[in-house]
Amino acid sequence: MILLLAMAALHAQVTYDDLLKADPKNWLHYSGQYHSQRHSLLKQIDTGNIKTLSAAWIYHIEGARRLESVPIVVDGVMYVSQPNEVHALDARTGRLIWDWHRQPALQRGPNRGVAVYGNKVYFGTPDAHLISLDARNGSLLWEAKLAEASDGYWCPVAPLVIQGKVIIGIAPGDHGLNGFLDAYDAETGERLWRWNAIPRPGEPGNETWAGDSWKTGGGDTWLTGSFDPELNLIYWGIGNPAPDFDGDVRKGDNLYTESVVALDAGSGRMKWYFQMTPWDVHDWDAVEVPVLVDAFFRGQQRKLLVQANRNGFYYVLDRTNGKFLHGTPFVKMLNWASGLTPEGRPMRVPGVIPSFQGTKTCPATSGATNWMSPAYNPDTGWFYVVAQEGCGINTKSRDTFRPGGFPYMGTGYVESPDEPWQMYVRALDLTTGKLQWEYKQIGSRRYGAGLLSTAGGLIFAGDDQGLLTALDARSGKALWHFNTGKQITASPMTYMVKEKQYVALTAGANVVAFALPR
Repeated sequence: MILLLAMAALHAQVTYDDLLKADPKNWLHYSGQYHSQRHSLLKQIDTGNIKTLSAAWIYHIEGARRLESVPIVVDGVMYVSQPNEVHALDARTGRLIWDWHRQPALQRGPNRGVAVYGNKVYFGTPDAHLISLDARNGSLLWEAKLAEASDGYWCPVAPLVIQGKVIIGIAPGDHGLNGFLDAYDAETGERLWRWNAIPRPGEPGNETWAGDSWKTGGGDTWLTGSFDPELNLIYWGIGNPAPDFDGDVRKGDNLYTESVVALDAGSGRMKWYFQMTPWDVHDWDAVEVPVLVDAFFRGQQRKLLVQANRNGFYYVLDRTNGKFLHGTPFVKMLNWASGLTPEGRPMRVPGVIPSFQGTKTCPATSGATNWMSPAYNPDTGWFYVVAQEGCGINTKSRDTFRPGGFPYMGTGYVESPDEPWQMYVRALDLTTGKLQWEYKQIGSRRYGAGLLSTAGGLIFAGDDQGLLTALDARSGKALWHFNTGKQITASPMTYMVKEKQYVALTAGANVVAFALPR
């Protein structure tokens, strides 16, 4: 019976209307829905019964070490990935339905998940291809080359499907490889448009790069963005410039690195941008998932875009035009800027840049946050983020760009021995960024695990100690935890099959699903 249910689901078509409606029983996007709030309307699991939540099943992916994939669930079938592999599972039992392995098995970078549309599953590969599989049996339908793997490119990005287009980014900017965002025909794999993150000579923004430094400018697009169907705009965070720590060779603001950009979904043309960290010398990628919320801001209903940035500031923008509305620190250790101007530009503290002898910088290059997904709960009106307090010692030196995928960073950073890193889950007021509560993840000093909000009044958070914890969304009190036994470097998600709600995530080499007892 269970297998028949799964097979029936494998024949179900995922339409654009399905992606727009985002039935809470399914999890159809990397961030749950197009707006990336990561808030589920499911509430069978709530603050009253969470203590009885227990593991329902575990699926082991052979050869995996540190999964970063967020599972996608369509009508009882789960799709989960690691580099060069996709596994289709019965979401009730974890039983394997099919798996697909790519050869040759080039291993480079992580994989953060798949996208679904029609009867197809899409994902990026370590050799910079976009793959389309038949969701019913895992057979290869087509593949498209994003870039030359021999140049050093790879693709860790979970795609985003919009109106028959597969939107996907690229990595790594840290090697001096310029980033881009592509759209491909979901049926044929034909490339429909490309937006280059680093403007070429004659294009607006190229003047923000000294000399020919734009040629190795970086600006990768390695994390999935968001989409507003009403405005038909894609919002995507852009990575750091290269070389990361030596800004002397690339004077200028270095557009469009460290920015959030809004692109027309039909044409790929940029409508606006907002740069968080001009002339970044700290490797503070701005790729953190932009969250879209319609809410009142200072007495006026606005279409907002909010982002907790790796540089330590929380930003509130008008997503119709990119106007800066508000910004404030969301970490206590922040020494590189004294605040933000009325236009949202950082007011830098002199001398807090990498040096040959080393400079203490707060937050550290690892970031005040990173790829771990935030969440927004419309019931509380709060934005939830995994925050890292701590500093780094940043050093620089001269570096030379070498083609073929070699690092082009101009040295790097280490943890400050006097300010050891510590992870927190923090609840912020959406429009002011004011701290509402924080939960200290004891012993957790490495980033990677994101958040999930549910209508049951819960925030689910993983950590590097392998703990999945359920917090009360209003108080931050820990109500439940489970030790998965492996470092968690991905975000939890939730779905429902046969009127039973599950919470699932990847941890180490395993997919773990939880449910209430019968």
